This record gives sequence, C-alpha cells and structure tokens, in this order.
Amino acid sequence: MKAAALSSFGPPEVLRAVELDEPHAQAGQVRVQVKVAGVQPFDCGVREGRFPRALVGDFPIVPGNEFAGTIDQVGAGVTRFSVGDAVLGFSTLGGYAEWVVVPYDQVAPKLADMPWKIAGGFSGAAQGARNALNQMRVTIGDVVLINGASGGLGTIAVQLAKAMGASTVIGTASEANHDYLRFLGAVPVAYGPGLVERLRAIAPNGVDAALGFEVDGLRAALAIAHDPERVVTMVFSDEIAALGIRDWTGVRSAEGLTEMLAYHEKGQISVHIRAEYTLDHAAEAQRDVGSGHSRGKVVINIS
Repeated sequence: MKAAALSSFGPPEVLRAVELDEPHAQAGQVRVQVKVAGVQPFDCGVREGRFPRALVGDFPIVPGNEFAGTIDQVGAGVTRFSVGDAVLGFSTLGGYAEWVVVPYDQVAPKLADMPWKIAGGFSGAAQGARNALNQMRVTIGDVVLINGASGGLGTIAVQLAKAMGASTVIGTASEANHDYLRFLGAVPVAYGPGLVERLRAIAPNGVDAALGFEVDGLRAALAIAHDPERVVTMVFSDEIAALGIRDWTGVRSAEGLTEMLAYHEKGQISVHIRAEYTLDHAAEAQRDVGSGHSRGKVVINIS
C-alpha cells in the first residue's frame, strides 16, 4: 500500500511517500480503507522524535492519529461493524496510509451528511477539546479562556464551551484570526506583551477555567484564574511543569467520539478545513501545521 512514512527523525522533508505491506484485520480489529487523514501537532512531534521509541516503534514509522474511511475487513469477534460501513476513528500512528487497522472500539459510524474531509479531521481535535473541557469542569455561566483559539483544537474548544453553557469564551490568537474567533462566538485577544492586562480588561473578575498550549499563555491564565486546578494544558515541557499545572488525564474513546458527533449533528460545533494535501505532499501538510498562527484543520486526501 502507499503511505507517507519516516525512515529517520527530522524536518518535514523526512516524511516521504513509500510502498509498504498491506495490513490485515486480526481478531477484534477492523481494517479501514482511508479516504482522509487529519494532521495533528502530535504527528509533527512523532516526526521530530519527541516521543519514546516504545510509543512510536521502529522505522518505517507512519504518522497519523485520526482518519475517516470505509471498513473493508472485519476481524473475528467483531459484531458491531460490517464491511462497507463508513467510519471515522483514531489511533496513535498509521493514518497517513491507504489502509489502517485498529481495534473496533477506536472507530464510530460517520454521520451520513458529514463530508469526508470533515470526518477525517474531526476525531483528534473533537476528543481533545472534549477531554480538556471536562477536565476544566466547564459548566453553565463560566467565563472560559482558550489560548490558541483559532487552531484545530481551539476552534472546537471555543464552540464546545459555548455549547456547555459558558457565558463568555475569550480566545487568544494573532490579530489576523480575530474575525474568525468572533464568528465562532469568542471574544478575541491578541498574543504578546500585556496579555494579562488585556485579559483583565475583558474579564475584570477573572476566569473560571482556561486551556493553553504554551508557557506565556498558561502563565497569563494562572494570573487571572480563580482556581489553578482548572487551568489545563495538553502540551508539557519543563517550563510548563514549573508552573505547577497538573498532568493531562484525557483518554480517547469511541463513546467520547460519538458524543462529539452528536454536537456536530445538532449544529453546535463545526470544523473549518483550511488546507487539503495529497499523500505525496504529506511533508507540506506537516509544515503547514507546524507554522503556527493557524486557522482550523489541515487534512490529507488519501483516495
């Protein structure tokens, strides 16, 4: 099968189109013929060698932890799905390929009217936002801060916070993305020096919960948050650990994915696809995701 794989760690250009052996579903698994794979910051971290080899395995390594496609093999003991079912799902690796094999409880039925490109870029950001906001204990009437609010996960987090009843959602982003945040229902705030003062001007009584991805934004969140236990990050470093933010505890599941699909079906959350690439241009897709100041999701069309 055709895939985009790593033979070494490094910059985006180490990710190249290759031919690999076709995988097959074993007991408890399904094989999905992938139509679209999402591109996540996690995938870029795999390429850069930032994760233990016990997690990523040996070369060649195929990144990709979210995908959508059609089941074409069902392993022994699987009764929930059949050949021909349209699904979306998640894995740690393997999404940038014509086929991916995963346990049956890592996929969920695709909504009939959900475009493939949306389905392929849905699972990672949707489940990440769900898990983060649950850990933040977002509830009705909260004032919520989302740092990096225009990115793939931030886009979903803003909308989900509103759907969960937050009275105000404040989103930090570069000024070019402020109109986009207003469209999503957030109050936009620019990055950079003076962030705490700008946040206090909007939320003079502070914020109830916050999500962040880098040190300066998290430091600002801690300065105005009522409860530091409700400041959450999904990215860790020594600097972030020094702030005293507790470890991330989110877990992906088919149940969580199904819950987020229900929000999408009701029109409460949507996914903005800002760029589509082919499998031959997977390196450019990762370069795009790693560029920063993004708006929405990047996906790879496999078929």
